[in-house]
Amino acid sequence: MGLISGIMAFLFGDGRNVVADTAEVFRENAENGAVRAAAARSDSLAQFAAEFAGPRRGFFDRFIDGLNRLPRPALALGTIWLFVMAMLRPDQFTKGMEGLAAVPEPLWWLMGAIVSFYFGARHQVKTQEFQRSVAMSLAATRLPPEGPTVLPANPALQDWQAANAN
Repeated sequence: MGLISGIMAFLFGDGRNVVADTAEVFRENAENGAVRAAAARSDSLAQFAAEFAGPRRGFFDRFIDGLNRLPRPALALGTIWLFVMAMLRPDQFTKGMEGLAAVPEPLWWLMGAIVSFYFGARHQVKTQEFQRSVAMSLAATRLPPEGPTVLPANPALQDWQAANAN
């Protein structure tokens, strides 16, 4: 009887919870897993909030940002409007297309360069702003603790300094 109870105590614990001692070796504790998942979600939401928490911009900056957002929708809606005009007023559409055909080719190249540089510069600025905000949020989460940093002793450096103290 003592041998069997000893083996049972070894396999299933000494009168403790069987789930805590044996089953958790093979299956994750659901409650602890939920706590870890909630902590991970909370940490990711906190980091996400830190990325977008920035200084409030003034009226002029917001106004200029609004103006900078207009060209892409204007180009898209203008192209759709050309199709609408071709169907509603074909005579005016034909006159407009004849006027565009009269534009010299170098002017088209200049227009293409201006549009390309505008969208390219805007894309670069937005990409750099995003990268800067990500870097700042990462730096905020990885700041070193306050106070001076104490480096561990380096015996080789101490020997060299002692030998070259002259």
